[in-house]
Amino acid sequence: MLVSIYERLHITSSVSVIVISVALMLICGFAITRLTKRLHLPNVTAYILAGILIGPYCLNLVPGDVIKGMDFIADIALAFIAFGTGEFFRFSTLRKNGVRILVITVMEACLASVLVFAVSYGVLGLELNFAIVLAALASATAPASTVMTIHQTHAKGDFVETLLQVVALDDIVGLIAYSIAISVALASMTGSFHAGNVIRPILVNMGVFALGGLFGLFLKLLLHKRSTDNRLIVSIALLFAFCGICALLSVSPLLGCMSMGMVYINSTEDERLFKQLNYFSPPVLLLFFVRSGLNFDLGALVNTSESVGSVSLLLVGVIYFVVRIAGKYAGAFLGCLFTRKDRLVRNYLGLALIPQAGVAIGLAAMGARTLSGETGRALETIILASSVLYELIGPACAKLSLYLSKSYSNKLEDLVPIEETSGDGTEEPKSEVELLIERIQAIQRELPRHNNPYYEEEQAYSEAAEEHFALVSNETRRRKRL
Repeated sequence: MLVSIYERLHITSSVSVIVISVALMLICGFAITRLTKRLHLPNVTAYILAGILIGPYCLNLVPGDVIKGMDFIADIALAFIAFGTGEFFRFSTLRKNGVRILVITVMEACLASVLVFAVSYGVLGLELNFAIVLAALASATAPASTVMTIHQTHAKGDFVETLLQVVALDDIVGLIAYSIAISVALASMTGSFHAGNVIRPILVNMGVFALGGLFGLFLKLLLHKRSTDNRLIVSIALLFAFCGICALLSVSPLLGCMSMGMVYINSTEDERLFKQLNYFSPPVLLLFFVRSGLNFDLGALVNTSESVGSVSLLLVGVIYFVVRIAGKYAGAFLGCLFTRKDRLVRNYLGLALIPQAGVAIGLAAMGARTLSGETGRALETIILASSVLYELIGPACAKLSLYLSKSYSNKLEDLVPIEETSGDGTEEPKSEVELLIERIQAIQRELPRHNNPYYEEEQAYSEAAEEHFALVSNETRRRKRL
């Protein structure tokens, strides 16, 4: 094991241990993705598995002090996730059918939480403080997997628009539910419950949401006519500063960072910054998910926890996994029924809401820190274990829902509709060869005029670097002339 190698080589430098541990987390996280890509699994699954593999319950390659010292990674990763989610909150889109989307979102999020709480507290007899926080986390959905699937299939239509707006609003509902739940849980643990204990965190989160909006406007002012090399520096500095303020207030930065991204995109329409941050953030997110895997307690899954109840965590995790899916599907179905959405949206929207990773894992980490002890570890263990399962089946279910809702098709005649008659007045049907040639020509016209090997995020990041290099070169030449 690595620790024994340190001791054998008489390495006592804490800096060496930390740097090598971070390098191992990055390398192992990347290495496992080579395997999961072949299995068509998302990177999140690979990162969590890598953390479990090098964690204290398997190879024990990362010392416990390093794991504890990386608590701040969760806050920073959540800031990036939330800021990116804010891009989907465009006022122009929300104005069209905002009330309908809000009803659907509240129904699917709340019904999942209610069912999980009813089963965990009423049937399994788990402790109130644990059951209520676990139920609140059930409302959260992972937008990344769903958005990735939509991009891969090039799906379009009312189903896709509804889905994107629901997963964007879903995290706000989950955050509010978590804030209330953690307050009730703490009151239950201390034995003193007052209405102010519930109202206070809601008011604090509303204040954080407003403060995040102000930070979004401040970001707009700072980036106005700013050189390209400083855009990334300024935006990350503000995100970090906001996380620090939230840490001082002992509140999640999610809602405020989401507000920051929402205000920025609606006031500037600057999609490029989001692409640059999306290209910069993967190493941070990798460290966050790998660290989550490092905290995964394999032994706790098969043991009972006295602080939670007399039921094994494995059984709790399996029931949570099944009940949350049932709640999400039923809630989405009823929400679409009440708002009179199309039958295809009503029947298949719930299938696309199964994935759960980033936000839920981040909140579980914060919940574990707040509840502390065995209860906190049990909460994080269940969420991590179920998140791996959700990420295994979630993208497949999302793709199935897009196909069943007819948001995309694998048939050439659906992808490229062509008039099947000649249109010269004779109305003679075209031959299959003629139809095939016309469809191929139509596809060629829609293809980009040049082959771009880069993703949009990488292109935006590279363009910024090239512009900065051009500015520096011009400035150098100007000084030489002087």
